[in-house]
Amino acid sequence: DSGDSACELQEWRPVIYRKCTDTLWLLLFCLFWAGLMFITGYAVMAGAAERLVLGYDSFGNICGRKNTPVKGAPLSGQDMTNKKYVFLLNSCSLEMQSLKINSLSLCVSSCPQEQLNSLEDLQSFARNNGSFLCIYNLNVSSYTLNPKAAHLCPTLPVPRSKSFPLFNRCVPQNPECYSKYASVLISMVNEMNVFHRILSGILAGRDTVIGLSVLALAFCLILVLAFRFIRTLLVHTLIALVVFGLLFVSGVLWWLYHDYRNDPSTELETEKENVKFLLGYAIFSTTVTVVLLSLIFVLRKRLQFTVQLFRIIGKIIGRIPFLLFQPLWTFLILIVFWVFWVAVLLSLGTAGTAQSTSGGQVEYRALSGICYMAWYHFVGLIWTSEFILACQQMVIAGTVVTCYFNRNKNSPPPHPVLSSISVLFCYHLGTAVKGSFLITILRIPRIVLLYLYNILKQKENTKCLFKCCFCWFCCQESYLICFNQHAYTSTAINGTNFCTSAKDAGCILARNSAKLASISCFGDFVLFLGKVFVVCFTVFGGLMAFNYHRELQAWVVPLLLVGFFAYLMSHSFLSVFEVTADAIFLCFAIDMETNDGTAEKPYFVDQELLTFVSQSNKLTEGQKHRSTRPFQDNEDGTELQPM
Repeated sequence: DSGDSACELQEWRPVIYRKCTDTLWLLLFCLFWAGLMFITGYAVMAGAAERLVLGYDSFGNICGRKNTPVKGAPLSGQDMTNKKYVFLLNSCSLEMQSLKINSLSLCVSSCPQEQLNSLEDLQSFARNNGSFLCIYNLNVSSYTLNPKAAHLCPTLPVPRSKSFPLFNRCVPQNPECYSKYASVLISMVNEMNVFHRILSGILAGRDTVIGLSVLALAFCLILVLAFRFIRTLLVHTLIALVVFGLLFVSGVLWWLYHDYRNDPSTELETEKENVKFLLGYAIFSTTVTVVLLSLIFVLRKRLQFTVQLFRIIGKIIGRIPFLLFQPLWTFLILIVFWVFWVAVLLSLGTAGTAQSTSGGQVEYRALSGICYMAWYHFVGLIWTSEFILACQQMVIAGTVVTCYFNRNKNSPPPHPVLSSISVLFCYHLGTAVKGSFLITILRIPRIVLLYLYNILKQKENTKCLFKCCFCWFCCQESYLICFNQHAYTSTAINGTNFCTSAKDAGCILARNSAKLASISCFGDFVLFLGKVFVVCFTVFGGLMAFNYHRELQAWVVPLLLVGFFAYLMSHSFLSVFEVTADAIFLCFAIDMETNDGTAEKPYFVDQELLTFVSQSNKLTEGQKHRSTRPFQDNEDGTELQPM
C-alpha cells in the first residue's frame, strides 16, 4: 500500500507543481491590476482631462461645463455650460512669467465680432449677445455706473476676436494685438510638458482617431474573408495593394516632410516635433518598403504553394466556423481596455489640485509621483494587451488541437470553441499570464532605451550602442512571440505548464525543422503582408485627415497611436490563420513521431495535409521510410501524448 501511495504521489507531483505555479502567476497579475485600479481611482479623483482641451478661467471654472466650487474662490463653481470660449481681459499687452499669463481670463458664450471702444459698447454687446466680458460679479447694468468697472472689464479698446478651435480661445484679429498674443501663446505651448502637448493632440483629434480605428476594423474584416476564401487572384491582388500602399505612403511621408520643413510659419514646438517624427516615419517606411519588395521578388514563385496552404487552413476553419468570430470578441475586449487606458492616461496627465490665491483666483498645481504612475500605467497597457492576445491564441490552439486529434474528421467534437475557453479559464490562465509577462519584460528595456536615446541623442558615441541594443531586443521579442505561440499549442495538447510546454515544443520543432520551416515561414510572411496592408492604408487615411489640422497639434504622435492600434487589430484578426497553421504543423509533427500509420497506430492527419507537406518538402519517398520511433524514446525523455 505504501508503495502504491508513493507511486500515486509521484504521478500527481507534476500536476500539483503546475497548479501551484499557474496560481502564483495569476495572483501576481491580480496584484498588478490592483495597482492599476489604485492609479485609476487616483486619476479620476485628481485629474480633469476636460480642463486641458476645453480651457478654464482664472477662477477654476472649466468652460462649457458645470463646475464645483473651490474653497477660498467665491467666483468658482459656476455653470459654464453655455460659455465655451476663454476670453483674456488684456489680450493686447500679454506677458508670460513661469508659464502664467498676466491677464485674467473668463469663460464667455461668444467672442466679440467687432471692436468695442467704450464701456457702453461692452454693455450693449452683453445685452445683445448674452456674452459678458467683465468679471462675473459685476452686473451688466453697472458696467457704466461702477467706478471700478475700468479694472473689472477688459482693457479698452477690445479688439475684434475670433474663436480658436483647439484651445477654445478668443484670438484677437487686430494685427498688432495678434502678433503679441501669438508670441506669448507660442512661448506658452513650447514650454509646456511634451506629455501635455501629446495629450492635447489626442483629445483634439479624438474623432479622427475613432474614425481611423473603424477604418482599420473594416480592412481587417475584408482580409479575414479574403484569406478564408483565398484564390490565386486574391493573392496577386493583395500583393499588388501592399506594394502600392508601401510606395504611396512612403511618398506621401517624404512629401509632407518636405512641405513642413520648408514652411516659414513653423514656429511652434509641436510643429517642429511633427517635422522630426515625419522624417523618422519616412525613413522607416522607406526601409520597410525596400525590404518587403525584395522579399516579394524572391518569393514570387511560391504563390501557388501559398494558395494550397491557406486552402487547407480554410478547410479546417470551415469545420469550426465560430472560430472566425473569436478575434471579434478579442477585438471588442481590447477596445474596451484601450478606451479605459486612454481615459485614465488623460486624467492622470491633468492630475492637479486646485488652490486659491490671495485675489480669489485659482491655480492648478501638479501632484508628485505622476511620472511613476504613468510608467506603471504604460506597463499595464503592454502586459494586459499581450495577456488578452495570449488568451485568444490558447483558445484557437485548443480548438484546433481538439479537432485535429479527432478520428472522424467529418464530425468535429461538439462546441470545441466553448470547450477550449472553459479549459483556458479553469486550467491555463497562469500560462497565458507568464507568456505575456515575458514579452512585457523584453519590451520595457526597449522603451527605456528609446527614452535614454532621446535624452542622449546629441552624443554621437552613444547612438550606435543604443541602436544595437534596440535591434537586439526587437529580435528577441519576435523570437519569443513565435516561441510562446508554440508553447501555448503544446499546453493545449498535453496540459503541461508553460516552461515544460515550451521545452517540448522546442524539441519537436528542432527535430522537424527541415520539414516544416519553409511551410510555416512563407505562410507567416503572407499574413504579415496582410497586416502591412491594414497599417499602410489606415496610416494613409490618417495622413490625409491629420494634415488638415496642423495648428498646435502634435498630430504625428496620435498617428503613431493609430498605426499601433491598426497593427494590433490586424494581428488579432489574422492570428486565427497564423495560430491555426502553427498548431496544425505542431500537431502534425507530434502525430508523425507518435504514430506510424499502421492499423494499431494510425495517423490522425488528414490525407490532404499529409500530401501537401510531402510535396512541399519533396520528401514523398522519404516519408514512406521515415523513422517510427515512439516519442517517449527520445534521449531528452520528452513525452507528449495527445489528450
